[in-house]
Formats: sequence, C-alpha cells, structure tokens
Amino acid sequence: MLKKSYSLLVLLAALVLLLAACGNAEPEAEKEATEGTAGTESYKVEHAMGTATIEGEPERIVVLTNHGTEALLSMGVTPVGAVQSWTGDPWYEHIAADMEDVEVVGTESEINLEAIAALEPDLIIGNKMRQEEHYQALNAIAPTVFEETLRGDWKVNFELISKAINKEDKGQEVLDAYNERVAALTEKLGDKINTKVSMVRFMPDDVRIYHKDSFSGIILEEIGLARPESQDVDDFAAQGVTKERIEEMDGDVIFYFTYQNEQKEGQQAEDAWVKDPIWNNLKAVQEGKAYEVSDTIWNTAGGVMAANLMLDDLEEKLLNE
Repeated sequence: MLKKSYSLLVLLAALVLLLAACGNAEPEAEKEATEGTAGTESYKVEHAMGTATIEGEPERIVVLTNHGTEALLSMGVTPVGAVQSWTGDPWYEHIAADMEDVEVVGTESEINLEAIAALEPDLIIGNKMRQEEHYQALNAIAPTVFEETLRGDWKVNFELISKAINKEDKGQEVLDAYNERVAALTEKLGDKINTKVSMVRFMPDDVRIYHKDSFSGIILEEIGLARPESQDVDDFAAQGVTKERIEEMDGDVIFYFTYQNEQKEGQQAEDAWVKDPIWNNLKAVQEGKAYEVSDTIWNTAGGVMAANLMLDDLEEKLLNE
C-alpha cells in the first residue's frame, strides 16, 4: 500500500513539473512574437495606409515632409534623409544647423525613390496627401508610416511621428512645453486677447486670406485670439482673392507673409498689394499694425519648431503695441 502511495506521489509531482514547464513556455512564445529578426522587440503603428511593424529602435530614418523633419529634430533625432525644404539651400534657415549631414531625397511633391533606397533606412515617414502613389514602393524599402492629412492641427501628425519612432514620452514633453508657452502668452495678453488678427499670404500666382483651419489659424485659436468676422471660418483659406475683396484683409492687426519662388515673383505680388491705396486705407495699416512676418514660420514649414517661432512673433508684436 505504501509503495502504491509513493508511486502516486511521484506521478503527481511529475505532472506538476510538466504543467509548470508548459506555463513557462507560453510567455516565451509571446515574447518571440513581439521580437524582430535581430532579437530586438518590435512594435506596431497604425497609420493612414494600414499597420506598420517596426523592429527595434529605428536609427536610419527617412522623412518625407518638412513638418516631419521638425518633429524629429525637436525630439533629438536627426534623419539620414529628408525632403528639401520648400525654401532654403537646401534647408530652412531655422533648421539648417541641425541638418548638415542629412541627405536630400527630393521634395515633398517629388521624392527620389533611388536616393531613399540607397540610404538603407529602417523607417520611412511620409504623408498620404503627398506620396500615396509611392506607398507600396516605399514600404518595400522599409516599414513606412503615412500621415492622413497636412492642413489643420499639426499636433495630430506630430503625435503619430512620436509613435512611429517609439518616443511617445519625449514627444509629449515637446508638446507640453509648447502648450505651456501658449497658456503663458494667453495670460500675458490680458484684454489684448480680443485683438482681431487678420492673416494674408501673397504668392506669385495667388493671394489668400487665411482662416481657422490652417497652421497659423490653429495656433491663433489655441491662444484665444479673435479673428475678423470674414476669417472666423472653420476652413483653410479664401484663395484667389482679388482686390475687390481687399477690405476683408483688415483687422485690429494684420500679419502678412509672402512665398518667394526662385524668380522672386512673390515680392512682385506683395508690392502690387501693399502699395495699393486701398490697402493703405485699411485700419490696421493706418495705425501701423500691419506686420510682415516669415512665410516659412507662419505657413510653409508647418512644424513644432516653426510653431514656437510664431509664438515669438506674436509675443513681440502684440505685447509691444
């Protein structure tokens, strides 16, 4: 009887050990499922074109938008390749010092697939509105994350980029610092928060009055600044504006900016308007409150570094009136 009892105990002990081994094997299998081929953990990022699986910590990043370049730099990451800035040679002045060893891979609207592939990236960050037709080719080169849109709230794209490079905590630090600046400026403005801010852009082939759903419009709304009634609209901009609508450009203050092409034709467009007698009869112009600011900062760059520089402009102009 004792012998049978002993045998039963041995059998039970073996069964416990077997179950324990099986229990330990399951987490190991799960771990392997989240590891890359080099043994480093991978992570998934949902984006405009699907889900990207990125292995390890991406070190060779190619970015295909100008605001994306600013996002990376603000989080302490220098890309190996980036699209050329819309103005500059080849980079915007405010980022040039941080981009000395970065390779140009075309422009946002005309990327160079061969140059991108030659850099052997482990992550590509682009934009559906700009590069949708190239997504499959890019994704064959390296895991590719695409943003959905360009206009409006730049923070949406910033947050996606921080996820793509697996630096969400650092990204949140950058956003928190920006949001603190916005709150501080709102407080400093006091009653001047009711200032009606007008924004006008001159281009070689177009003139625009910017509304709320634009890069600079979003920032004005975050601060709480008022807009002229005709500009207090939840869309991008009034485009193709003619001189018959010049009075819609008025406000308590006007910030105007000019996009210059290589032929400097933007300056010709600006001169044709700001030298017009009707422009010079606008209330803001009469009171010396029409300010020329950088098109790069207020519109073209569209990134977090430009957003902070725009806050500098607003603080300097509005608080020193």
